[in-house]
Amino acid sequence: NVTNYFMNYVVKNPCRDSSMTGHRWVSEILNGHPICCYQMFRMKKLVFLELCDILESKYNLKKTRNVSIYGKVGLFFYIETIYRHLHSVLEAVCMFAKDIIKPVDPSFRDTLDEILKDARYRPYFRDCIGAIDGTHIRVCVPSHLQGVYSGRKGYTTTNVMIVCDFSMCFTFVWADILEALRKPALHFPHPPQGT
Repeated sequence: NVTNYFMNYVVKNPCRDSSMTGHRWVSEILNGHPICCYQMFRMKKLVFLELCDILESKYNLKKTRNVSIYGKVGLFFYIETIYRHLHSVLEAVCMFAKDIIKPVDPSFRDTLDEILKDARYRPYFRDCIGAIDGTHIRVCVPSHLQGVYSGRKGYTTTNVMIVCDFSMCFTFVWADILEALRKPALHFPHPPQGT
């Protein structure tokens, strides 16, 4: 018990233990292979240095006690690169979701055996293809839109519509209910005609 307390509260290992941080990390990239600078910041070293000088001299970018101008600009472009990669992966994951979050039988020809065999459910759920419900997901929105997204619990949310089948598998998820119904490209699982 004393050992656990000592290891958890007295001996504190740093979370970020890389030997290169901030200015040293940027310096390593700027003084390393030219391709590395271009890959990390999307510009050649001379362009990067000139941009830093312009931002400092003409646009009042200031270094702080812990972060140099090079460090600030370098981290900005590094984050921009991460942002770009994040969106390409997000786009691929969204396409993947369209392939896996869908009904097993999109034409809904067969009624599940669990419904057909149970007299309690058969009269009411014979033509049922699933269940729709909504859930509020917390979101961050610009201040001028916060009134539109204000939830009853005092923070900003958006209402997400979820459809699942009788096996409790998601068959559709979308944040805008009306858009889901209006856009055929979203493949909302409509029931067959006459049901």
